[in-house]
Amino acid sequence: MMDWTDRHCRFLHRLMSRRARLYTEMVTTGAVIHGPRERLLGFSREEHPLAVQLGGSEPEALAKAALICAEFGYDEVNLNCGCPSDRVQSGAFGACLMREPALVGACVAAMKAVVKIPVTVKCRIGVDDQEPREALWAMTESVVAAGADALVVHARKAWLKGLSPKENRDVPPLDYPLVHELKRAFPSVPMSINGGIHSLAEAAPHLEILDGVMIGRAAYHDPALLLGVDPVLFGEPAPLASPFDAVEAFIPYVEARLAEGARLADMTRHMLGFFTGLPGARHYRRHLAMEAVKRGAGIDVLRAAVRLVAREAAAA
Repeated sequence: MMDWTDRHCRFLHRLMSRRARLYTEMVTTGAVIHGPRERLLGFSREEHPLAVQLGGSEPEALAKAALICAEFGYDEVNLNCGCPSDRVQSGAFGACLMREPALVGACVAAMKAVVKIPVTVKCRIGVDDQEPREALWAMTESVVAAGADALVVHARKAWLKGLSPKENRDVPPLDYPLVHELKRAFPSVPMSINGGIHSLAEAAPHLEILDGVMIGRAAYHDPALLLGVDPVLFGEPAPLASPFDAVEAFIPYVEARLAEGARLADMTRHMLGFFTGLPGARHYRRHLAMEAVKRGAGIDVLRAAVRLVAREAAAA
């Protein structure tokens, strides 16, 4: 979710669920240690519960970065061992680490030694020609022995050679039963599943076996999905009743960031998925895509886009 789940996106998503755990974009250890920390790690207190996702493969650097993140106030540090992008391959981390479970265990142990917040791992079921069951069990055994507090498993093998990250979203096929089998083999380890789950209805069968479901792109492209999380999964009222209410609740945040010099498009790009399926949704998206990027675009652009949907929905 690099370049997607920034702080604007997370604030918007938090408005729609008090209970869902939000995750940052993956941030490398080098960026955390040497980069502009407030820009990379800053967040609004309303975003809790919030996990930071780290990319790295050196135990000492990960420990240092994890401590910095803990001091920033994050609720969890998650080590990414699943991203197949060219960027992480060149840095020998992300999904590449599926080949080095002992090293991942050392990384987890190093972070656990310096922070009190949970340290978790997100991984694949294997990479390239690895046998998935063998690779996944080896990773799990290593990180559990090192003290990992939970595991998130993307149920698809990552192909580091021959497929682009985009192609790897659909190929090779998902193997949900393997992740379910892993949970039965390690019943005391909190475990979530990720990959190809597009709705709360699709999440339900997994939650009968596993402890959680991570939804990434589906929640980003259809953020209104989050309005169902609290009532469906936790038996609590949704914070807001509709996408229209979500936009209205987001406006004070947008106005505050605009006053600080942020661009409207930096925030509205996370809202393009609202109103999918409603009359006027296409006009809403087009208006934001064309107008929010203009110099000096203000809150009136967002309100005008919403009116396009409201007007057509009322007439339908």
